[in-house]
Formats: sequence, structure tokens, C-alpha cells
Amino acid sequence: MSVTTRGSAPTSLTSVSLGRKVKDRLVQVLVYLAFALAVIPLVSVLWMVIKNGLGRFDADFFAFSQNGIGPRDAGGGAYHAIIGTLEQVLMTSVMAVPIGILTAVYLVEYGQDRRLARTISFFVDVMTGVPSIVAGLFILAFWLLLLGFSYSGFAGALALAILMLPTVVRSAEEMLKLVPNELREAAFALGVPRWRTICFVVLPTAFSGIVSGVMLAVARVMGETAPLLLLVFVTNSINMNPFSGPQMALPLFIWDQAGQPNDTAIARAWTAALTLILIIMALNLTARLIARMRRPTAR
Repeated sequence: MSVTTRGSAPTSLTSVSLGRKVKDRLVQVLVYLAFALAVIPLVSVLWMVIKNGLGRFDADFFAFSQNGIGPRDAGGGAYHAIIGTLEQVLMTSVMAVPIGILTAVYLVEYGQDRRLARTISFFVDVMTGVPSIVAGLFILAFWLLLLGFSYSGFAGALALAILMLPTVVRSAEEMLKLVPNELREAAFALGVPRWRTICFVVLPTAFSGIVSGVMLAVARVMGETAPLLLLVFVTNSINMNPFSGPQMALPLFIWDQAGQPNDTAIARAWTAALTLILIIMALNLTARLIARMRRPTAR
């Protein structure tokens, strides 16, 4: 079968279809190639961390701190750093997640074409590009030097909250925008107030995406080192109180041990890096499980 046009030779539909198939297959090959090129560095980094981190991945590493352990001494562990990381990230999430979600709700549900919403959106974009060291210097100048507080895990959490907040706002905002307007209109048609519509219709619908965005923000701040060096400091002992005194964290532990000129300390640094990756993966899996359990179902 062919198609004939004035002033041109017959064109076969089969050849046109074949050309499209060739182009489609070529684009697929390019996409797969780009994906492979992007995955190769990730796989190589994971393999290197796992290979070098399994050497000290034992019970002592998770049960003891570095108190009384010299740089060249065998043994010791990162128990104090694990506790510090979990406490600092928990405080950061408690501060940043509610504020971020409420800000996103205002921008999507109440702030259409309002000057305040445009101003908030502008400053969120600015905060997204703020380097971590700048956030640490701001808290150092305000919290430690001006107000006179000492080094603590809470001071580090304040800086991490500044870094976490814009990621939570943007991710929650995009998820709320994906909620169909028909759901809101149906609730309004039934006489449901806007705040109840947001709490019982909009937020449950976007819950899965919001949780994923929150975990992305948590993963980002959990690996930050520069603010913690300025605000939390380094210690080899266990400090369960995040509001008083220096407190170790896994990024600080990796930085401290990797700077020691011996294989024993470097092995501890690799194991701490592996532990940090596993904690982030465990938190992500837990969040996905919770999001799947809370996913709204059709009745």
C-alpha cells in the first residue's frame, strides 16, 4: 500500500513505519546506555564501601565507643556516633518536617496569587542553594556566640533543619499539586470546610509522596559534616544528652578516623560509612512500608 501526493514519488507506509521503529529502538538504546553510565559510578562506590567496610563490621563496632582507644589501637567502635546521628536527625526532623509541610499546604491551598506566598516561595528557592557551611556559620554566630550556648547536638540540629526545610517544602508542595482538584471540589460540594478537606482528603492522598520527600531530605542532612564540625565538635565518649556538650555523629566519625595515618582507623571509617548507608536504607524502607500501609484504597 502506498500514498501518492502531487509532485512527489509514492511513499510506502511500511517504510515510514520501519523508520519510526528504527528511531524508537535507537532512542531506547541511548536511554539504556545513559542509565548504565549513571549506575556504574553508584555501583562502584557501593562496592568499594561494602568491600572495605566489612572488615570491622562486628558486634564490638556497634557496642563500644572510642573512649580510651588510641588511633592505632585495634577495637573500639562507633556506638557513640550512631547514637549522636540518630538523636540529631530526630531533632532535625521534629523541627523541619512540620514547618515544611505546613508551608507547602499554605503555598498550594491558600497562597494562590498572594504576595506572601510569592515571597515565601522566593526564600525557599534561596534556601535551597545555601551551602551547608553557611548554615553552620549562621547558627555558630547566633546560637553559640551571640546567645552564649555551648557545643551540642541540638546546635547541629538547628543548622541541619535549615538545610532540610527547603527540600521538605518543595517535595511536599509538588505532591500536593498532584492531588486532583476534583477531590477538593467534591468535598466542598458536600459542605466540608477547607481545613477538613486538607486534613482528611488532600494530605492522605499525597501521604506516600510526602513521606518519600521527607526521607529524601533526611538522607541529605544525615551525611552533612561541615555544620557539625562547627557546632557539635568531636568527642570519643558517649553523650546521650544532645543539649549539653560535644556529641559525635557518623559523618564526624568518618572524617576523624579517615584523617588518621593508619590502616586501623581507616578501616573504622569505612565501616562507619557502610553503617551510615545501611541506616539511610533502613529508614527509607521503613518509610515506604508505612506509606504503603497508609495508602488510600478505593472502596
